[in-house]
Amino acid sequence: MSAIFPKRADNGFKGHPVALWAFGFLAAVSLWRSLHHVFAPDGGAQSIASIALDSFSPGAAATVIAVFALWGISQLVLALLYGVVLWRYRALVPLMYGLMAVEYGLRAALPLFKDGVVKSATAPGEVANIVMLVVLPVLLALSVWTPRRKERVTDA
Repeated sequence: MSAIFPKRADNGFKGHPVALWAFGFLAAVSLWRSLHHVFAPDGGAQSIASIALDSFSPGAAATVIAVFALWGISQLVLALLYGVVLWRYRALVPLMYGLMAVEYGLRAALPLFKDGVVKSATAPGEVANIVMLVVLPVLLALSVWTPRRKERVTDA
């Protein structure tokens, strides 16, 4: 637990380098995704999430687009936090992986509590959510894994 909740939030990352590189990649993807939701004319609702906005009334479509933009702002805040962690507080990478795993786990559990979104096709994010449920625990494990150093045996 001390690897996930370090006493000092410094730039010392002790996990496997793959976990750090993957975190940088996921931070960049989060940044791209957030900016797309904020700046795309449809907020990504129809162009990516396959929600048939053209079948909605203009007011309903505008509401969905605004909600996607709000979601994008939340994602932007997280992406900026990931960037700060990469830049200055790498000891917190395992904690960030834990938070990502919770987020994706809750996304997967959401259909248990809410009806699904009606779409014209399977959105890439749906597939990515399932992949992330498998990948994030592996990356979390790699981020807290510290290789054992082999002790040198010398003959006396």
